[in-house]
Amino acid sequence: MDVYGLVGNPVGHSLSPPMHETAYEELGMDAGYVTFEPDPDDLAAAIAGAAALGVRGLNVTIPFKEAVLEYVDPDDLAARIGAVNTVDFGTDPPTGYNTDAAGVRRSFEAHDVALDGRSAVVVGAGGAGRAVAFSLADAGAEVAIANRTVERARDLAADVDRYSGSRVAAHELDELDTLVGDADVLVNATSVGMEEDATPVPAEALHGDLAVLDAVYRPLETRLLHDAAAAGATTIDGAWMLLYQGAEAFERWTGRDAPVDAMNRRLRAALGSAERV
Repeated sequence: MDVYGLVGNPVGHSLSPPMHETAYEELGMDAGYVTFEPDPDDLAAAIAGAAALGVRGLNVTIPFKEAVLEYVDPDDLAARIGAVNTVDFGTDPPTGYNTDAAGVRRSFEAHDVALDGRSAVVVGAGGAGRAVAFSLADAGAEVAIANRTVERARDLAADVDRYSGSRVAAHELDELDTLVGDADVLVNATSVGMEEDATPVPAEALHGDLAVLDAVYRPLETRLLHDAAAAGATTIDGAWMLLYQGAEAFERWTGRDAPVDAMNRRLRAALGSAERV
């Protein structure tokens, strides 16, 4: 049996296991997906142990996405983003990828939203914001980053500009009214809307020519997506990004096309169950 898994702390509520197990079942693979929850100081031992035990691949989640860079050979994109969420043990040393960026790009592709030459606004400059900003810039979008701490947005904008050559600008959150009003694409890369019925973007700034992706997937319809739908915008919930980053990891590990439809059905069923608890 081929073994894949997830390393993080905590990992108890992860939706990756059912999503990946569904892919194995759909394709008739003799494979399994397990979770590992090492202490934060034991990451080196966890990666070495996984390699020694013949684990084929690992997804990586908080708090290890940056720390794991020390123990893998990151590809160009993961190195630019400064974080790894997928490890392939088929190389020596293991190769590190960031499939969150692909999750963003493929989510827009699945909804027929073009990014090349478009004006995009990213809310948030944390880990998710970095993956989103690099993904959009690499796809040819002109990117504006708005963050509560504008200095962090400036740092991210400088990183993206240096590596991609795209036009990237940093802004304060109180500029979102104007930024979003002139934008084609909007991504919320913060946790706003997860714990409360709140939105990082004023509803009056949203419009019908906008495509809105919210990285939050619990709940599936956040206040931002509700307001965006009311404005006539194209809306993309966070489960799409979760789905496609997982599909990208599966394809990196196996060299096979991920059964995206089956994975999507299982993921949304799991989210539905979680939201009823």
